[in-house]
Amino acid sequence: MTITDKQDETEGPLAGSPKRGLRVHRAWIVAAVALVAIIGAAGFRATPGVFITPLESEFGWSRATIGFAVSVNLMFFGLTAPFAAALMDRFGMRRVVTVALALVALGSGVTVFMTQSWQLVLCWGVLVGLGTGSMALVFAATLADRWFVRHRGLVIGVLTAGGATGQLIFLPVLALLVESSGWRAAALTVTAAALAVVPLIWFLLRDRPQEIGLRPYGATEDVPVSVPAGGAAARALRVLRDAAKTRPFWYLAGGFAICGASTNGLVGTHFIPAAHDHGMAETTAAGLLAVVGIFDIVGTILSGWLSDRVDPRILLGVYYALRGASLLVLPQLFAATAEPSMLVFIIFYGLDWVATVPPTAALCRRIYGADGGVVFGWVFASHQIGAAFAATLAGLTRDHLGHYDLAWYGAGALCALAAILSLLITRSRTASLTS
Repeated sequence: MTITDKQDETEGPLAGSPKRGLRVHRAWIVAAVALVAIIGAAGFRATPGVFITPLESEFGWSRATIGFAVSVNLMFFGLTAPFAAALMDRFGMRRVVTVALALVALGSGVTVFMTQSWQLVLCWGVLVGLGTGSMALVFAATLADRWFVRHRGLVIGVLTAGGATGQLIFLPVLALLVESSGWRAAALTVTAAALAVVPLIWFLLRDRPQEIGLRPYGATEDVPVSVPAGGAAARALRVLRDAAKTRPFWYLAGGFAICGASTNGLVGTHFIPAAHDHGMAETTAAGLLAVVGIFDIVGTILSGWLSDRVDPRILLGVYYALRGASLLVLPQLFAATAEPSMLVFIIFYGLDWVATVPPTAALCRRIYGADGGVVFGWVFASHQIGAAFAATLAGLTRDHLGHYDLAWYGAGALCALAAILSLLITRSRTASLTS
């Protein structure tokens, strides 16, 4: 099979005459390489969940101390996203993602030499947070916008689902490594995996199709390359300033902050140690969390389909209400083994995990128009801020009470609030705070 750079011969992913062989548009190669990077980023970011117990045992650090490092990671992961596009506009996706992978490799690798908790915050919190944040949803959206006209939505959906796949792939493997060889072996595995992706990014990823004489996939005429006036960073700040004057933004950001608190911050970070507190093996708990990733993919695709047919506000209200109800019953489901009731929770929670993303993105687009993508970047930042606070507060709860029950109940109540906020969202940005 040969690869063609001739746009007019490519009507689908595979096309061409039998004599010249099947031909693949370069956009699909670029998307596949990006998917590998995004899968890795998700796996790298989720890794601290399997480190909490061994770090606590070796160094005597409290859950709150370790949870703070995770919080810093989540904070940088979210706040990097709105500005990552600015860096990609100035330096290109290939350079930004290569540096991001190097930061992940450095942050994870240096942890094997740490002796103080502040070093964990610096390495895993700051370095890995910055690296993975540069390969988050903004990378998927930027790549799809530059390389695709046809199937753009499909590509964004698949790349977003790559986050769940990364969790599915990495968590069980790293949990086994921690159990058999210690947490340092797992940290070095993350370093090696990040470095292994660098050659793929450098040699196969291209910033735009125009630089190799191509049109975006599905484009019927040349697409001019343009950069927003004033720079992407200035535009991101301007959009934040304008959106912050409207009530819908705060309802969306508040609900998504609770979404992050109840997923990445609480369940993603503390489910494994919480299950271990009840006698469950960490490898079993990691496997259950990986199953969440499987059903996460199904739930995301189904939610995207529903978002085109049902009022997104209603969908968000239902998703948050159901998630809250499931968290309220979770404390009664923990046991030394994976009982059927826990498996039901895992499947249900997986379907709901990021089902909130498509309706939230749809509302940003409908309310804020051309600025909807940037607004969604800031709403996503609020998601990670909520996750950061939850990671630390849940650790403090465990340290002071000896269990996580209050954290689960509190998250359930917050999800009920998120459901109410979602139903209060108006269809127009005209509902300003000053009105």
